[in-house]
Amino acid sequence: MITTTLPAVLGRATETEEIGNTTLNIAIFAAFVVLTLVFVIRASRTNTGTSQMYTAGSSFTGRQNGVAISGDYLSAASFLGIAGAIALTGYDGFLYSIGFLVAWVIALLLVAELLRNTGRFTMADVLSFRMQERPVRTAAAVSTLVVSFFYLLAQMAGAGGLVALLLNINDSFGQAIVIAAVGALMIVYVLVGGMKGTTYVQIIKAILLIGAALLMTVWVLAQYGMNFSDLLGEGAAAGASLEPGKKYGLDNVTKIDFISLSVALVLGTAGLPHILMRFYTVPTAKEARRSVVWAIWLIGLFYLFTLTLGYGAAALVGPERIAAAPGAANSAAPLLAYELGGTLLLGIVSAVAFATILAVVAGLTITASASFAHDIYTNVIHRGKSPEGQEVKVARIAAIVIGVVAIAGGIAANGQNIAFLVALAFAVAASANLPTILYSLFWKRFNTRGCLWSIYGGLIITVGLIIFSPAVSGSETAMFPDQDWSWFPLANPGLVSIPASFLLGIIGTLTSKEHLEYKAAEMEVRALTGAGAEGKAISH
Repeated sequence: MITTTLPAVLGRATETEEIGNTTLNIAIFAAFVVLTLVFVIRASRTNTGTSQMYTAGSSFTGRQNGVAISGDYLSAASFLGIAGAIALTGYDGFLYSIGFLVAWVIALLLVAELLRNTGRFTMADVLSFRMQERPVRTAAAVSTLVVSFFYLLAQMAGAGGLVALLLNINDSFGQAIVIAAVGALMIVYVLVGGMKGTTYVQIIKAILLIGAALLMTVWVLAQYGMNFSDLLGEGAAAGASLEPGKKYGLDNVTKIDFISLSVALVLGTAGLPHILMRFYTVPTAKEARRSVVWAIWLIGLFYLFTLTLGYGAAALVGPERIAAAPGAANSAAPLLAYELGGTLLLGIVSAVAFATILAVVAGLTITASASFAHDIYTNVIHRGKSPEGQEVKVARIAAIVIGVVAIAGGIAANGQNIAFLVALAFAVAASANLPTILYSLFWKRFNTRGCLWSIYGGLIITVGLIIFSPAVSGSETAMFPDQDWSWFPLANPGLVSIPASFLLGIIGTLTSKEHLEYKAAEMEVRALTGAGAEGKAISH
């Protein structure tokens, strides 16, 4: 057995402790990789044209896609970051779960069916349906790439922190090597399996993640005679408060920051490109709705589990040990697994956590590469007439480039709280994407200028405020804690950037003489009925 002595890390100054068998952790993870590669290689037999590469030929059922959506959505932030946030702050940490779940109601009611009927491969298909195609597709592609980059940073940072604990690699160079290995696997999944292979990975991962969370939840409750109240009481006594305010109640600025975070989480899901793209993998709008219903049930169930896992980690592991461990809050779930079931359960949880990261980064990569190849290369550069077979080739090259950039970014962001990084991605999605999607679907007067102002304005405002916020500098938890160039008081800019983007869309539209109402009528018919949506490109 490979062991390590980490008395300072584990908060036990007078004793040593084995925190897991590295060989076992790697073996279980390798088994997952082999299993998923089998499905990915099988999927590669049909991964030829653009439809198969981007949407798996719209061949998945609503149930299958719903499970895959939950696998795509339940990221490392959900499994590691939220459990840790609950363990350290209690009630306020659980607000992440509430925000992430409530967001799906908006996705179900406003986006899923209409988007599936109107588009074909990417978000830009919807936005450019009735507007000047090239500038709108360019803006949508830029926004997609930025959101994907923020989300990839979070997943890669999660990989680094997880590896530090589970494989006993505590030097930055070793963690960088493992982040690079995760990135390489991600690239293989996308290049070989396309969307079909990536979907299989997400389905397998969702089953493993929800199953592991259920197992740990029952195990934790068993320690307290299946009495949830006793668990909450002991977790609260250890420091995971049952009352609001430990994280978001110190002053008015902190309370406003919580509201800003909530708005970003609730509105961001309906603007996440890798989630929107999943609606195109089913054959009909009805199946798209079924996908979201399945996703809501599975995601909601999982987030209930995080409440038990978070308070269980506080009670059985202790906030001090969690805060001192490599990766801090991100280590709560693995440490709880080790406390409950020793090296075997820790090995299983480590494999599930790695699977979580791999599945999400694969989905993000294929979305970003599809946006570049389909929107920029084919429809902007070649005006919809790219050489036969070149679009798929460009998408694969883009996947490699995006993977390399993600690896570099993940190494740079290693050690950051991944739930927070994901919240920033949600802020960008809610600001730059959601207003234009809603305006395109529901406002007939909306035009090209309004779309461009909303996307670019929302993007610039959001990223700009993030750079000058205490999330990046000027605080102990900032990305650069020793520097201070912050002047914007909120860590999450959603409260300012989202209304600003909606307002820019209105101002841009009303100051333009362009009238596209006749195209809006055509788009409305297609969005509500799906007429012309099956297997046809967007016409102009």
